[in-house]
Amino acid sequence: MYSDSAPYDQGRLDVGDGNLIHWEVSGNPEGRPALVVHGGPGSGSSPRSRRFFDPEAYRLVLFDQRGCGRSTPHASDPAADMAVNTTAHLVADMERLREHLGIDRWLLYGGSWGSTLILAYAEAYPERVTEIVIAAVTTTRRSETAWLYEGVGRFFPEAHERFRAGVEGAPGAGGASGTGGAAGSEGASDLVGAYAALMNHPDRAVREKAAADWCTWEDAVLSMEGQGTPYTDRLDDARLGFVRICSHYFAHGAWLEEGALIRDAHRLAGIPGVLIHGRLDMGGPLGTAWELSRAWPDARLHVVESAGHLGGEETGKLILTALDGFAKG
Repeated sequence: MYSDSAPYDQGRLDVGDGNLIHWEVSGNPEGRPALVVHGGPGSGSSPRSRRFFDPEAYRLVLFDQRGCGRSTPHASDPAADMAVNTTAHLVADMERLREHLGIDRWLLYGGSWGSTLILAYAEAYPERVTEIVIAAVTTTRRSETAWLYEGVGRFFPEAHERFRAGVEGAPGAGGASGTGGAAGSEGASDLVGAYAALMNHPDRAVREKAAADWCTWEDAVLSMEGQGTPYTDRLDDARLGFVRICSHYFAHGAWLEEGALIRDAHRLAGIPGVLIHGRLDMGGPLGTAWELSRAWPDARLHVVESAGHLGGEETGKLILTALDGFAKG
């Protein structure tokens, strides 16, 4: 990986609804524009992602999506209005950021939830996208969410029992009220909806316990990858904001028509894409990446036999190879 390249410009962009999103630019001011779209949703940007990009070749933009990282208001604050934090809002924020920075077209890179947001943006604004690189492909279909929070529990029954116990009898967990709509009527998991309700509870102690239970489950799903406990390791407000945003989005199917991102992948025609996915990804099985690659003729799918959701050395090499290749354009 490349040495880290500190930002040479940064700021907060007013995107409306009382939200300011943090952004920063590093690398070569005259380089090829690229945007890192972080996962979660609600994880916030990571300086480590800069190291995948040649700082001599790229003008690299990182940003924190609404409600997380250094963007304000932070979702850990109960007063933060989640009704104005949806996929459509984030897509609009990305386009507003592009215009603010004076970028005509840019490469998009990300993974996990970031891939959902990348696809939603690129299908809305294909003329603004030069290339796409995605590791750990997800489209946040309700079927994918049901697998992550229900189906995969058959492999981790002890952990899943504890995850379910986190909402059984908990105060305010009897539905998805407070998530901005009737989540259950949209086909979302009752379990995810119950956690979304808990993350809007007025008692911080209730929210903290729900966030801890949620992150413990997320780490259980990744436990065979041998990379520690990345979700549980989140601290205090970062954890609260992350889980509040995740449960909010997943309880509503990310406000996307089921299967729409794969159905509309034809809009990506002419945009070169590289998809990288671990065959051992328990949280997001390979099938979604396979379906997307079949619907997007300009994308190449690389299956990493030994990798899971978090990837590893081979995944990193494939990301670097793809980005170096596009840098030479």
